[in-house]
Amino acid sequence: MKFIPRVGKSQAWPQAQTTVRLILDKPDHRAALQVAPAPPRQRKTGWGRRFRLPVFLLALSFVLSAQTIQRAEALWKAQDFEGANNEFKALVTANPNNADYRVRWGQLFEERFNPDDAAKLYQEALAINPKNAKAMLGLAGIAATNYDPKAKNFAKQALEADPKLFEAHEMLARLALEDDDHKTADEEADAALAINPNAVDAIAVKASLDLLADKESPWIAKIGNRGKGYETIASFFVINRRYEDGIAYYRKAIAATPDLWSAHSQLGINLMRLAREEEARKELELAYENHYRDKPTVNTLTLMDSYNRFETIRTPTTVIKLNNKEVSLLLPYFQTELDKAMKEYDRKYKTKLNVPVQVEVYPDHEDFAVRTMGMPGLGALGVTFNNVVAMDSPSGRPPGSFHWASTLWHELSHVYVLSITNDRVPRWFTEGLAVHEETAINTDWGDRLSPDVLAAIRDKKLLPVSEIDRGFIHPEFPAQVIVSYYEAGKMCDYISERWGEGKLLDIVHAFAKNVPTVDVIRQQLGIEPEQFDKDFMAMIDKETSKTVAGFKEWSEGVRTLNQLTKDGKFDEVIAKGRAIEGLYPDYVEAGSVYDFVAEACLKKNDKACAMDEWGRYSKIGGRDPDTMKKYAKLLEEAGKTKEAAAALERLNYVYPLDAELHQRLGGLLLTTGDAPGAVREFKAVIAMKPIDAADAHYNLARAFKAGGQNDQAREEAFLALEAAPNFKPAQKLLLEVSGEGGK
Repeated sequence: MKFIPRVGKSQAWPQAQTTVRLILDKPDHRAALQVAPAPPRQRKTGWGRRFRLPVFLLALSFVLSAQTIQRAEALWKAQDFEGANNEFKALVTANPNNADYRVRWGQLFEERFNPDDAAKLYQEALAINPKNAKAMLGLAGIAATNYDPKAKNFAKQALEADPKLFEAHEMLARLALEDDDHKTADEEADAALAINPNAVDAIAVKASLDLLADKESPWIAKIGNRGKGYETIASFFVINRRYEDGIAYYRKAIAATPDLWSAHSQLGINLMRLAREEEARKELELAYENHYRDKPTVNTLTLMDSYNRFETIRTPTTVIKLNNKEVSLLLPYFQTELDKAMKEYDRKYKTKLNVPVQVEVYPDHEDFAVRTMGMPGLGALGVTFNNVVAMDSPSGRPPGSFHWASTLWHELSHVYVLSITNDRVPRWFTEGLAVHEETAINTDWGDRLSPDVLAAIRDKKLLPVSEIDRGFIHPEFPAQVIVSYYEAGKMCDYISERWGEGKLLDIVHAFAKNVPTVDVIRQQLGIEPEQFDKDFMAMIDKETSKTVAGFKEWSEGVRTLNQLTKDGKFDEVIAKGRAIEGLYPDYVEAGSVYDFVAEACLKKNDKACAMDEWGRYSKIGGRDPDTMKKYAKLLEEAGKTKEAAAALERLNYVYPLDAELHQRLGGLLLTTGDAPGAVREFKAVIAMKPIDAADAHYNLARAFKAGGQNDQAREEAFLALEAAPNFKPAQKLLLEVSGEGGK
């Protein structure tokens, strides 16, 4: 998975693979619940619908509390969720100091896909009774669903309040297994089973520990016909990216409990992840029609309804799915890059994939998020499910913020590594290797050292190699996921530099045997994990100590540059900028020192100075489209046509939805004699439906003629003249290519 890098001022950040930011429609929990019949499917970002409590029901509910709780439970069991909600409302109104009633009402909301209002009820229960263990457990469950590290604390507090609450031990066991802490997971499952020998989640955790290690498990038989246990096992397979195994266990869950609609939904979502859309739709619609209408179910069905807006292009080794409006423009770039990456990875990983790679490109980021997680708000740029890659289109992100080619190479590395290891590779290594590959193919690709990473290094928050997976799943500070990507990537860089690039492939094959990280480090690197951590951190300190130590000075210097620029003191801007840019050379985002200095140089009409400054910006990885186009213009004016073309060429990997870019680059490539490149760029101009169609077709005709493709040149000249019959350059070119016999 590729995440958006954080830069600049701290802000909220996606906390893990499935953590999402939601725009919620928050109704009053006392009058809202997801019930049937539901409205027509559309993307859901909030739960529930409003309804009014009938007066006669409210009056009836005040008769006896005991009767009301029994009636609420009976209605709930009968799946009359609206009726149950009304009964709970009346019950709480009549018994405002009863915390247990609020907890039970909250559990109804949680089951019916309204965790926000469930959490409110749990909190209200705790306000009444601060030691209500089930309220704490409810909050733990909601936090766990969002991979929030507070889940562990809530579960521990629940156990303090009620040491016999075996469900809290089950929760802690699940959280530990998600963190790959098998010892703690086993201990907590045992603790739950000591209280309740039939605790199905604890049994499922015990079984998962065996199955994830590729061992037969005696615990499977203890699940019996309880589909929930198989569903729990399936979820652990999915978290570990073993999607086929997860699908198999969701099927077992359904076989054991046919009306376990959550399993039908998750089976559908995971089938969709692997591009098995027909069966996926069947399972999702079955869940939906049986009133299981959580957001992932509804959103995924809605997205599938939109697939008629996409075109699928197949080759023997690839499948590319692009939006109809973007296919003509983007296909040449994506197909070329995908073929290039596969050729390189075939060589580097010494294997060939036995199935085509499918790449799906979404212009709407929220569609991409739903495609991958079933939910809008995902902070990732790309996600891989076995041989299927889903990613943002360049149009789905602000210009300059997204290097689509780098993301494609990143995700394709996952495809190869997951294939070689049969999905047994730990998250830290496959993510780290993918980050390593981004800059291995081109040093100015990949993400730069961000302020968040610098802060983590300064505060000693990098994790040891034996625990780094935890930073991806249950982060303990807002930027830890991004920090973990950086750290894992640098670990792979370090292994490559110290033991050789081939050692990374050796480690891939070692993980294919389902060997734990600590043992792989010992076997493949010949050192203890603790020594690896010590040596690795020494390398990190050597590389970053100057920037970490100078960050405050650099930050203050940037503020000074801003003021000097406003004051028009351009000589001082250049001097000050050159003095501080070495403190943090990786910073190439908005407000970079390079921009301040280059613009000051232009104010002094010193184009060579500006060109030199933006040259450093480009080399280090700067990719703002406007900046790079200004840099290319300076290069062109200086007679450095090939360098100007190369500068613009970089933008095709960042934001190719720019007609001016293609027009300028096509002209430069034509000047340098790269006719095929010019053809590609002028075709891109036409794909963007320019106002001046005659000029666009004329330029493409010129490029075809330069490449000796006179038949195509003649066709484009005709098209130019169709658009503008009196266009003399097109008339002349048509005569030239026709006079040569169209050869």
